[in-house]
Amino acid sequence: MTKRKPQDSGLIFALDIGTRSIIGVAGRVVEERFQVLAIEKEEHGKRAMLDGQIEDITQVAKVARRVTDRLEEKLDCTLERVCVAATGRALRTEQGSYSIEFPEVSRITNDAIGRLESGAVAAAEAMLGQAQEGERRFYLVGYTVAGYYLDRYPMSTLRGHNGQLLEATVVATFLPREVVESLYAVMEASGLEVASLTLEPIAALNAAIPADLRLLNLVLADIGAGTSDIAVCRDGTVVGYTMATIAGDEITEELMRRFLVPFATAERMKTQMDEKTVTYRDVLGLEQSIPGGLVRETVQQPARSLAREIAQRVTALNGGAPSALFLAGGGSKLEGIREMVAEALDMDENRVALAGNNYEITAFSDSYELNDPELATPLGIAVSAGLGLISDSYRIMLNGKPAKLFRSGALTVLELLMMNGYSSVDLLGRTGKNLSVMVDGQRMLFRGEPAVPCVLKLNGTEVAPSAVVYAGDSIEFTPAVSGVSAKRTLKDLLGADFTGGVTVNGRLADLDTLLNTGDQVVTSSRPIRLPRPAVTPPAPPPQPAPPPPKAAEQPPAGVKRPEPPPAAGGPAAEKPAEAPRAAARVLVSVPAEARPAAVPSRPNPWEKPAAPVVSQPPVGPSLQIVLNGKALLLPGKPEGTPYYVMDLLEHSGIDFEHLDRGVELQVNGQECAFSQELRAQDDVVIRYLET
Repeated sequence: MTKRKPQDSGLIFALDIGTRSIIGVAGRVVEERFQVLAIEKEEHGKRAMLDGQIEDITQVAKVARRVTDRLEEKLDCTLERVCVAATGRALRTEQGSYSIEFPEVSRITNDAIGRLESGAVAAAEAMLGQAQEGERRFYLVGYTVAGYYLDRYPMSTLRGHNGQLLEATVVATFLPREVVESLYAVMEASGLEVASLTLEPIAALNAAIPADLRLLNLVLADIGAGTSDIAVCRDGTVVGYTMATIAGDEITEELMRRFLVPFATAERMKTQMDEKTVTYRDVLGLEQSIPGGLVRETVQQPARSLAREIAQRVTALNGGAPSALFLAGGGSKLEGIREMVAEALDMDENRVALAGNNYEITAFSDSYELNDPELATPLGIAVSAGLGLISDSYRIMLNGKPAKLFRSGALTVLELLMMNGYSSVDLLGRTGKNLSVMVDGQRMLFRGEPAVPCVLKLNGTEVAPSAVVYAGDSIEFTPAVSGVSAKRTLKDLLGADFTGGVTVNGRLADLDTLLNTGDQVVTSSRPIRLPRPAVTPPAPPPQPAPPPPKAAEQPPAGVKRPEPPPAAGGPAAEKPAEAPRAAARVLVSVPAEARPAAVPSRPNPWEKPAAPVVSQPPVGPSLQIVLNGKALLLPGKPEGTPYYVMDLLEHSGIDFEHLDRGVELQVNGQECAFSQELRAQDDVVIRYLET
């Protein structure tokens, strides 16, 4: 099988993740227009989304993958980067304004425009913060510039002009973080990298109402299955976005309740209203036939409710009815909805139209008809990315690629790295684990290798993770590499020429034995041999049992009873051999706790076992110190060995396996090392460094 070529930089791939279906569009920019090369669509097999928000990530990812696979087949290439748009029931919009005044008339650069828009977005965020309820945090997902002013004169663009006073007003849109996170999770599960993110109403507006038409007071209402996204423009700018949670699914659900049918059957029935007879199978398994007019009658009430909701949202955002309104999305195809919206807004029906006539201004195709109102969002996503219509003043590059960015107020390098999948371990690394063993009663500690520190640069300069990032910044990040844990063999400790005996935890060991923390090593100048097990003689053959004595039988007169046999433990000749004791004399004298266990022999029922003799190493005196302001009494160590600062780590309350910041070490007010020996009444400090 021939390997497909990878996606080149000029190929734009867009996915519209809708409540009922996923539409994929791929194409290229040709002479300032987007050329559509391939379109694919597939509905969700089950309700995996609710009100535009992803509920079942796995199910949505499977459908997205199938759509992608079919596009790859048509294009004969592997798609890797995708442009997407977000929406959801918790969408919020706010306006913000900001101004910059130069000391003198200056040429306006991209940097100045970026700072101007950044300030306006920050002002919108401040307004959002005042309106938020509870602990839910919202993040910026897109914004449009509502207007520029240069020395108090309105301008469509500032780039390249000269002036002193710059002003900008933006309409910023926010969604809860979990909404956008679920979208990224679907793309990751589909094996795709997010190349750009915008908002669905922004995308649909860019396709249905191009910039040169926005001098008029126009509204776009994109009616999907879960949400109805609304965008308003006038005087050449976008003045606001909003959404309604009433959409096409409400109509479908009414059919489900009326005729007792599954969701998929109700969806099909919506398309059969013009037929004389509609045949279906209900949830009871019964075949039913009804007039198509009854289906039309059933959807009238929820359709009118949808039209009224759209009218209310438009009026609140626009301050009244617009000059004209475009309906987009799959829900716009519902029979009669155009007339109902016009009636609810008290507009001429001819001023309410289906979107699609204006697509050709920004997009075209040699193979597909592009006047379908359902294509507004997928085409808009592709057009927005291909023609550079996405406001990217807050784009931040991470290792040469656009970073996944959820902005809410000031953003640090650390926060951005965390948003993009890095952890504190990537920043700090971990020192390799130490190895601590006891050798002939003396504690030996071997340090793990330190971590290789990360490389963190902001715009080419090394910075701390707490550095604040701004619009257009570029971050270069190489994660830290954790250190290698300490490893030692007996050969490393004793030398390759060691010829004596050695046990580890009471068992004989060779010099290639790899040691573990807590191991007890005992050495001898002479080889150590295990005792030989006692040889148990074979048991004699069983003797026939004597006949049971007769209880009433008495010996004849004048005959004495026989004497009983000697008690157990009598003559020494009848004792079992003491082979284990004889073998034990071969052992070199070592601490009792380090002796290998003897091979058990058959127990002797006549011998009382001797109490074991255990030799204990001498214990040194206890040590009284002060740790972090609290008195601490340390028990004496074997052999009287001293205490060191490293012995106090477990008492400090700091998790040294998961450090996320520096640690301060002091003894009696002076900085020290882990190896410093402790004395009575020392004042020790082990604590995190203050940030």
